[in-house]
Amino acid sequence: MQKQNDETMISGNLHQDETRFRAIFDRCDDIVFRSFLIFGNNEGLLVFMDGMADEKRIDTELLQPLMSCSQPEEEWIDDALSYLNYKVLPSEKIEIQTHEDQAAEAVLDGDVLILVDGAPGALSIGMTSLKTRSVEEPATEPVIRGPRDGFTESLQINVTLIRRRLRTPKLKSESLQVGALSRTKIVVMYVEGIAQQKIIDEVMARIQKIRLDMVLESGYIEELIMDNRFSIFPQLLTTERPDRVTASLAEGRVAIIVDNTPFSLIAPATFFEMLQSAEDYNQHYIVASATRWLRLWLSFSALVFPSLYIAITTMHQEMLPESLLLSIASSREAVPFPAIVEAFLMELAFEGLREAGIRLPRPVGQAVSIVGALVIGQAAVQAGLVSASLVIVVSFTGIASFIFPSYSLGLSIRYLRFPLMIIAGTLGLYGILIALLAVLVHLSKLRTFGEPYFTPASPINLRGLKDALLRVPWWKRAKTRQTPTE
Repeated sequence: MQKQNDETMISGNLHQDETRFRAIFDRCDDIVFRSFLIFGNNEGLLVFMDGMADEKRIDTELLQPLMSCSQPEEEWIDDALSYLNYKVLPSEKIEIQTHEDQAAEAVLDGDVLILVDGAPGALSIGMTSLKTRSVEEPATEPVIRGPRDGFTESLQINVTLIRRRLRTPKLKSESLQVGALSRTKIVVMYVEGIAQQKIIDEVMARIQKIRLDMVLESGYIEELIMDNRFSIFPQLLTTERPDRVTASLAEGRVAIIVDNTPFSLIAPATFFEMLQSAEDYNQHYIVASATRWLRLWLSFSALVFPSLYIAITTMHQEMLPESLLLSIASSREAVPFPAIVEAFLMELAFEGLREAGIRLPRPVGQAVSIVGALVIGQAAVQAGLVSASLVIVVSFTGIASFIFPSYSLGLSIRYLRFPLMIIAGTLGLYGILIALLAVLVHLSKLRTFGEPYFTPASPINLRGLKDALLRVPWWKRAKTRQTPTE
């Protein structure tokens, strides 16, 4: 092993080191090798990646000082790299690299590598300059009242947005790297003294166990570190909002920030937390509490409303008032399909239009999804393929499915209602009741990093349940607040 390490060390023979680095970056046309003279007649070499390193800073902060610097004093004559580090280069981020693999990785990260003939090792200068998207409001989590900045694809910017809101040295950030080929950087953030150490250790351990070649988005991490990989419910909270991440950190949770994606992860997450919006705490507490109840009712409606329609119209007609029953029966008189078939057709058509509206260009997608739903619904009713009452049910269900602040949870509810519709068509209301009990049992058993997923409902926590169903006013919350470590 020692022999192998010696073979990969940067020797200080510039021609030999350049040959080996050119072999490492063979057929990499974006890697620039820039030769220059230093100390009057000594040879030097810059290695950097075109497009990732700031070329203006290379000219002003590296090449000009290096090419104009004189021979080092006698005490520095045997350590040219330290001389450049301490007395010549004004850059704030400088590291001494001794092995070729470390130096090559620094170049791929956007650093500039400096090699000097006769000086073993190399200097890596942090001069990364990536073209990133500007900070703007998240498209998936808009608010009426609240901050308008959102995460971008830059890890450094995302961490800074959180640091701006939590200006305390207790906010810790630990860096990791995953992906054998992508070498994606991940930052795990938490507030020391508030977050539980066992959760921090568990998050770090699960991330370190990841063995993938490529990690291109936080969804890779989410799928690999969740407790129950066969559950349809999201077990980590996904958000683009730095204010939401900051609030979760202050509550003792752990944030996972992944490079090259604006979506950050929060662990542990609970079911009721995913039904809460960041705007709830910016509005009046009475209005926010009423909105939470509205959100809970619409969430339940998005799950069971089509199933209730199928079950009642198919097996439990006696539950309807006579006038309503006659109205539904008359609208379904010319429909050739049973209720479950027409419900499936309309729900699939609505989901297809919604997916098409997302994938199409934004100005076209909104028009296609809205106009398409109106045209198809009206045409289907006139053709006698579906009843007008079912169009109303599907439309209301579609509107209710947009109420979820968490897109991942909304997606789970949207697709969970399809098996519920099948059960309703075969077993009626009894089947719906059994299916909902099975879902509640699953949610009660589910864990996220060892914490109950359905808390504070199961196990019941009256103080937490009060905040889940109501938005406790700040003047009351300041007296009753309890951190997770208590």
